[in-house]
Formats: sequence, structure tokens, C-alpha cells
Amino acid sequence: MDAVATVETEVRELIRRSGLDPAREPLAVRRLVDEAVADYDERSMHGGLPTLANPDEAAKAVWDQVAGFGPLQKYFDDPGIEEIWVNEPSRVFVARGGIAELTTTMLTADEVRDLVERMLKSSGRRVDLSSPFVDAVLPDGSRLHVVIPDITRQDWFVNIRKFVVRADHLDDLVKLGTLTRGAARFLEAAVVAGLNILVSGGTQAGRKQHGYWVSP
Repeated sequence: MDAVATVETEVRELIRRSGLDPAREPLAVRRLVDEAVADYDERSMHGGLPTLANPDEAAKAVWDQVAGFGPLQKYFDDPGIEEIWVNEPSRVFVARGGIAELTTTMLTADEVRDLVERMLKSSGRRVDLSSPFVDAVLPDGSRLHVVIPDITRQDWFVNIRKFVVRADHLDDLVKLGTLTRGAARFLEAAVVAGLNILVSGGTQAGRKQHGYWVSP
């Protein structure tokens, strides 16, 4: 077992003993991870334990495993990635700038199931033989879609459409070239007047986000 895996095992045991919930008490778990990494790093200096190449990177890796979404967390952290999907454990894709790319991430079937369970935990929803597909919203606003056999042939299919906001106000849309200034002022006046506004667009166009953007 390597150094990071050893620390992860120790942290999981500490979380179990303390009764902390990583989803509800992230700050406390973060402190626990940092303290565990520092303690292990000091112990390893005296020999008998494999050393940590980079304590900061080790703390991030352990945090991702115990409180994040494991091997997929780096894609959640990357602001340039808009979508993540798992067609099978060994084929994990992401979309960046609307272009799909196959990643080097390799999962096992058990890891996919564990990740799905973690993602669904905050929503209170479940997926099983009686409910073989589920849609849920993750804490960061991303949309999760999961389909399992017998709807699929063999593997669990997982899709995450990240909540990516590049504009918070109408002026931001003008700067991006999405709207002219005249159109932005018209929308602003329409919202203030309480008029009905229909927002439409294709997949990944950000319809829901746009719905928030036009609010005054």
C-alpha cells in the first residue's frame, strides 16, 4: 500500500470513529484530512513508512476520495469541462468547449456504483432494479443522469452536465457577444414589467442558467 492509500485508510477510520459526515461537515473533515496528512508526514520522517512525495497533493487526493467524487473530482474542479459521462468503466469522456474527448481515467464497475451512490446521497434519490434510471441535482447545481441494466445492456451509464456559469448579469452577456446592448436593455425592461419570456435552445445551451441571467 502506498503512502497516500495508507493516509486515506487512516482518515476513513478517523471519520468513522468521529461520526463526521463529509457531505454535511466538509470543513471539519478537511481539517481532519490536513491533520492526518501532517501527522503521517512527520511519522514517515522517522522511517518505517513510505514517504509522501507532496503532502499538499496527498491531502487533495485523500479529500477527493473521502469527500469528493474520487477519480472524477478533477473534472468537477476543471472550469473548462462542461460535461462528464461514463459509457463503461474503462471509457470516461468529458466535453470541453463542446468537443468530446476520451480521458485516461479507468474505473471498475464497483467504483462506478460507489460514485453514483455518493452523488445521489445528497438528493435522497436512489437507483436500483425497481428504479433503473434516475435524474438528480448535485450540490453544485450539476445535473446527474444514471441508467443501469436492464435498461442498458451491461454497464451503468452516467452523465453529469456541470453547472457552468460564465455570466452572472446581462452586462456579462453583452461582453461575451451573446446579446447586443439594446437587446439586453429590452430584456431587463421586460422582466421589470413582468412580461412572459420564453427561453429556448439546444442541449448544453444553458437554458436554465439563462433563465437566471435575465432576472433583474
